[in-house]
Amino acid sequence: MPGSARLCLISGLLVLGLAIFNAVTAGTFTPALQRAEVLSGMAAVGLMLVAVLWTRAVPRNPKAVNLEGEQGLEITAGLPESLRTELAWGSHQFLTATSAATILVNWDETVLLRRGLITKDPFSPGEICRRSTERQALVSLVRTALYPGRQEFDAVLPGLPAVMVQPLGQRGWIVLGGWSERCFTRSDERWLAGWAERLRTQLELISVDGDSHPQTDLKGI
Repeated sequence: MPGSARLCLISGLLVLGLAIFNAVTAGTFTPALQRAEVLSGMAAVGLMLVAVLWTRAVPRNPKAVNLEGEQGLEITAGLPESLRTELAWGSHQFLTATSAATILVNWDETVLLRRGLITKDPFSPGEICRRSTERQALVSLVRTALYPGRQEFDAVLPGLPAVMVQPLGQRGWIVLGGWSERCFTRSDERWLAGWAERLRTQLELISVDGDSHPQTDLKGI
């Protein structure tokens, strides 16, 4: 609770306590005293309500988690230069402009990119990734501790407190892991969806070219 909200709460409790003490110790209850007690009670409740609303309006920011991993950048060898540039640019933007700690791009069962805090563990999409593909919509786990299937992201980075999964059509995903619970905003979600559309278009074009030129086929990388 912020300091100002705590002060309002303490003041409300103090006013309420004094009003009760005054009512108990008063010899007689005159009409004037009754009105004063009602007004003081309303003031006390009002102060406590302000404290509650203040806390909701300015919630405490979750603390960042100490995540274990090595800072790094891994881009699969053999990708076209334009795609490498897009992956490097997009991942850099997410890691510097949002609360993301790590990012992974998977396409056609191949991890094209790992950046930020990374591990060497092979990534295997699970139920949450498949659900995002079925819905063709972003899945945001604002607090992974509440989700039984969170273990599928341990290969991205163990102990991630928040995860966003954005499908790349039917063939892949972007996985974004955050430093703390509820760290991603609606703006981050829209940005991720927009970049995913742009990246998917490039990947599909390269895959089409790969059908004619096998050396650029991403499945063979």
